[in-house]
This record gives sequence, structure tokens and C-alpha cells, in this order.
Amino acid sequence: MLRGGSRWASRFKIFLPRLKNDCKTPPFLLTFSSSFTTTTPTAGTGAADNDSSQPGRPSAPPPIQVGFTDSAGRGVFATRRIAAGELIHTAKPIVCHPSLSSLHSVCYFCLRKLLPDQRPLFQSNDVQFCSQECQNQSQVFHEIERRADWSTFNDYCWMHGLKYPLLVKRFACLVISGSSSASSLDILQPASLSSEMISLVEKEFCLLRNTFQDADINTQQLAFLTKQWYTGVLARIRINAFRVELACESYEDLLSSAAASVEAEGAVGNAIYMLPSFYNHDCDPNAHILWPENVDARVKALCDIEAGEELRICYIDASMDYEARQTILSKGFGFQCNCLRCSSHH
Repeated sequence: MLRGGSRWASRFKIFLPRLKNDCKTPPFLLTFSSSFTTTTPTAGTGAADNDSSQPGRPSAPPPIQVGFTDSAGRGVFATRRIAAGELIHTAKPIVCHPSLSSLHSVCYFCLRKLLPDQRPLFQSNDVQFCSQECQNQSQVFHEIERRADWSTFNDYCWMHGLKYPLLVKRFACLVISGSSSASSLDILQPASLSSEMISLVEKEFCLLRNTFQDADINTQQLAFLTKQWYTGVLARIRINAFRVELACESYEDLLSSAAASVEAEGAVGNAIYMLPSFYNHDCDPNAHILWPENVDARVKALCDIEAGEELRICYIDASMDYEARQTILSKGFGFQCNCLRCSSHH
């Protein structure tokens, strides 16, 4: 199991009650308390979530609970009033990977941008780390990765504009190393891939498995890596992955960045998180996810949020017009948005 992820799974019994239409306060899947935060490093960056020793991070348990909504499955709800601009919680990734365009300009582990004079200091197999700590933490997957030649796999992903197979690759390395269970991502919202899409992933699946086999990873260690497992993990990653982008810390810049178009070049990589994956979408969100330094995510309130109110983020560029938003949400996430903004076609 993933370090941190295994403790999370072992300390909580999953309870999934359905909401009644007359319920003002939803029954909750999980209540996030101090017992949820673990000092065991995850596969993200190695430090503890909600570390009160770091400025700007909350020392108390996050003021949120996860439960079922009436129409959008699981959701995140406020347990108290949350003020505009407040840091709601932080989150570390289950798995992350730099974009191929950022491969040599960010830390291979935490995705922090590297200064030119940092790049020669912590190198391993043509990738760089921002610190010795990150290099050490990366061993849970990098010891497996470095045994293989990923040039063909990476070239294929680059030519076809693929990013999610890179996350599957790293997750597979964690499974092979014994740091994670092959079913660790099963708790995430599942997605269905069309038969056409399944046929398209055949090539990348074969490249991934062949790369491991060419690196003399034994058959027993690769028993989990079937096409069914690959497509299932890819489907979950596809609708739960976040594009990691630098963001400003001030509240004014937060409001601007939530509505601004973000260029593709601004992304340093992609990541999967546990708690942020429970947030539902709204084209007029009341919360926003930021990455001020590295892959560690911070969720902040964009406006005042009342106790019992659902927290929602925008999955896409909120400045796009109605038709563009609907098209991207339908094709990319598989749903039609019926938020108040979309209902009025704004």
C-alpha cells in the first residue's frame, strides 16, 4: 500500500448512506479529523498534511465532511462557516508525474520548479530532484523506473499528446515495488471507456508491459498488469487527475486565476489526490485548488461558505462560454453541467 494511503484505508470504515430529499445536513461518508492526517509521507512529497509548523497551513482538522449529494454522487460539505479566502485544507498526491515538457525543469518527485544552479546537484538517470529528501522519497517508485528504458513509451506519449499513461506507469512502479496495492485507486469515482477508447489504449498498454518485461521485471510481479487493470486505472485517472499549475497566493490573484484561462505550458505535471477527488464541479465555484510551490495542493474558499453547504470547484477554465464549457465537460468528464450558471446559459 502507499505510505499514508495504507493508514488511511485501515483507519476508516467506508459508510455510504444515501441522502434523503428532506435532509438539511447530509449523512457523511467521512469526517476529516486529526486522525485522518498522518505523519507518514505519501507518494507525493514526504511531509505531513496540515502541518501547523508551516505558515499559512491549518493546524485544526479540515472543516469539511464527505457525503452523498442528491444528484452528483459524493460531495464535500462544510461543517462550519468558512470565510472567503480561507485555507480549507491541504492535500498530498497518491501519485503524480511531471509533464514530458517539464521533465528536466522540475523536481521528478514533488514537481517543484528547479533553479538552473539546482539541476546538477541531485540527479539520477537523467532526472533531477530539488533536494536529497525528494530523491530519497522517490525510491519507492524510481528504483523500479530506472531499471527500464522508457524512451519508446515516452516518445509514444509525446507524439500522441498523452499524459495519463505516465501516471499509470508510476502507479504500476509503486505496485511492483510493493509500496502500493493494485487496487489502491478503486475508491476513486469510476468511469466507463467506450469500446473505441479501449481499442486506442491497446498500444500504450502493450508498450508499458513490454517495457517492464524488457527490464526483467518477473512475471509474478507483473501479474496485476492486465489490459483490464490498465483500462480501469486509466479510466479512474482520466476523470480524477488534476493538472498541476503554479498559482498566486493572494486572495485577489486567487479570484483572478479561478476565472482566467490557463495556458497548457503552465502545467508542470499531473496528480491524483484522495480528498480533492471528492469535490464536484460548478462553473461558478465557491472553492479553488492552488499549487503555490509544488505538487502539494491547497484548497481555498473563493467566497463565504455556510455550514452544510457543498463545496465545489471548477474542473475547467471558468472563463469559457457556455457552449465551450458544455463540450469540454461532456467529452472530457462525461457529464452535462446543470449548475445555476449553465442553467441560465451564461
